[in-house]
Amino acid sequence: MSYLVLARKWRPKNFTEVVGQQHVLRALINGLDQNRLHHAFLFAGTRGVGKTTLARIFAKSLNCEQGVSSNPCGECQSCQEVDAGRFVDLIEVDAASRTKVDDTRELLDNVQYAPSRGRYKVYLIDEVHMLSTSSFNALLKTLEEPPPHVKFLFATTDPQKLPVTILSRCLQFNLRRLDLAQISGHLNHILRQEAIDFDVDALPAIARAADGSMRDALSLLDQAISFGGGSVTNEHVHQMLGTIEQQQLQLIVTALVNQDGKSLLEQAQQLSDLGRDFAVVLNDLLSLLQRIATIQMVPDLENNNEDQLEQLTSLAQQFSPETIQLLYQIALHGKRDLPFAADPKSGFEMTLLRMLSFQPKLTAHTDDNIAQQPRNIRPTAEPIKPAVVAPQPQPQPQPQPQPQPQPTISPVVTPKAAVTEQLPSTQANEEELSESNWTQIIASLKLAALARQLADNSAFISARGHQVYLSLAPELAHLATSKAQERLEAALSKNLGYELSLSFEQGSAATDNRQTLATERAEQASVKQQQATESIHNDPAVDAIKKAFDARVIESSIKPIE
Repeated sequence: MSYLVLARKWRPKNFTEVVGQQHVLRALINGLDQNRLHHAFLFAGTRGVGKTTLARIFAKSLNCEQGVSSNPCGECQSCQEVDAGRFVDLIEVDAASRTKVDDTRELLDNVQYAPSRGRYKVYLIDEVHMLSTSSFNALLKTLEEPPPHVKFLFATTDPQKLPVTILSRCLQFNLRRLDLAQISGHLNHILRQEAIDFDVDALPAIARAADGSMRDALSLLDQAISFGGGSVTNEHVHQMLGTIEQQQLQLIVTALVNQDGKSLLEQAQQLSDLGRDFAVVLNDLLSLLQRIATIQMVPDLENNNEDQLEQLTSLAQQFSPETIQLLYQIALHGKRDLPFAADPKSGFEMTLLRMLSFQPKLTAHTDDNIAQQPRNIRPTAEPIKPAVVAPQPQPQPQPQPQPQPQPTISPVVTPKAAVTEQLPSTQANEEELSESNWTQIIASLKLAALARQLADNSAFISARGHQVYLSLAPELAHLATSKAQERLEAALSKNLGYELSLSFEQGSAATDNRQTLATERAEQASVKQQQATESIHNDPAVDAIKKAFDARVIESSIKPIE
C-alpha cells in the first residue's frame, strides 16, 4: 500500500477530532442535534484551518444512515463513502477551475432531482470567491429558494470578494488561525501515535513556520521526518526551516547588552556558515524582542505556553522598555531593507551594528545587582568632556529660565551640535533631603519605567531621620507599586550614601502646592512655549510675510528650540 501523507491520514473524521474552532463546532453541533438546519453555510478562513474538513464532516452528519446527528457512526456505507471521497450525493466543486457561468448552470441543472443514496444532496464549493459575477447571478435564484433536499456548503479564503446578495443568504462561520500551543500539542499527539522519536523543543519551531495552518504544520512534519531519517530533532528542524535556535537568539541579545560587537559578528558568521535565511532570522529576532517587551510591560500576564520564560525575564531586566522598542524598530527596518543590501549577510550585520550603535546611553534597569555598562552616545553628540562648553550663539537668542545650581548638569543640544557634561562619578555622602534640593536630586537619579514616573510626580513633605515622607496626587496613586518604590528607595540610598525608607501619602490641600519634578518641567516648558510664541509674533520677517501674503501664524505649529 502506498504511503499516505500525515495531512490526509490524520484528517478529522468527526467533530471531536477537530483541533480548535470551538466557536464554529458549537453552532454546527447544536444545529444538527436540534434539527435546526439552514440551507447554506459559508466557511471562511486562511488555508489549512479546517474549512473543507468541517464541511465534509457536516455532510457526513446529514447523511449518516443512523440519522442526522453531530456524531455520525463512521461505519455505515454512507459515512465510509464520504470518508473515501466517493459519496454520490456529495458534489465537490473547485470553483477556481470552474469559474464560467456555463459550468455553474450545468451544476445547478441537477439540483431539482432528489438524492440518489443519501438524505440530502450536498454541494460543497471550494474557493467560492473565484466564481464570476455571472456565475453568482446564476446561483442566486437557487440559493434563495432551494429544494428541501439540497444543502450548499461554501468554503473561501477571501469572503470579501463574495457579493453581499450571496453572503446574506448564508450562515457565515469565520475559522480562526490555530495558535502555537494547539498546533504543537497536536503534532506531539501524532508523533506519539506514530511511534516516531522527536524532540519536544522542535515542535514550536514547526508550529511557528506553519503560521496558524494545521495542514501546513503536518506537511512540514512529514518533511522533518524525512529530513531527519525517521526522527524529528531540534537541530534538523532548524536546518530544514532555515530558522535559528532560541539559544543562539539569546546569545545575540546578550551581546547587545554587553556591547560586544565582536560576538555579534561571530554569531552572524555562524548563521551564514549554517546556511540560515537572514530574513527568517530577523523574523525570529523580532519575535523574541516582542516577547521580551510583553514581559516588561505586562509581567503578570498569564502565559503558561511561554517557553524559556526564566531566560527571557532575565533579558527583560537588563534592558529598559524604551531600548527594546528601539531594537524592535531597527530590526523591522533591517528586514525591510535586506533585499537592497549588497548581500543578505552584510545587511544582517549592518542591522546588528545599528542596534549596537543607537542604543541609549543607559539601557539597563537601575537594580543594584545589575552592572552599568558603558553605552555609545548618539552620533549627533560631541565626545563627553569634563567641562560645560557654551552653546553656539543663536540668530535670535531667547532668555531661558535657569533652574537652581545642581550637582549635575543635563546635556544641552543645539541645532548644530550636541554638547554634554560628564556626570560626577560619586555623590556627596550623608547629604540630607529637603524641599529645596528634592527635585535636583530626583533629576540626577538613573531610573526607568514606573520608578521614573513615581519619582517625577512625588513631592517632598518632610524627612525624619532616615524616614522620608512624600506626597502623591490621588489620581497617580497607581504609580506607587512595591517594585517601583523599592527601586526609588535603592536609587536614593545609593545617591545619598545611606539607607532610607519612603512613605507615600495622598495629596491634600496642605501638600498639593508642593513642587514635583514633573510640575517643574511643565512650568519650564510653558515658559519656553510662551517665549517662543512671543518671539515669532515679534519677528520682523514673520510680520513682513504676513503682510505680503495675507498670512497668519498657526499657533499650534510654534515649538521652542531645544
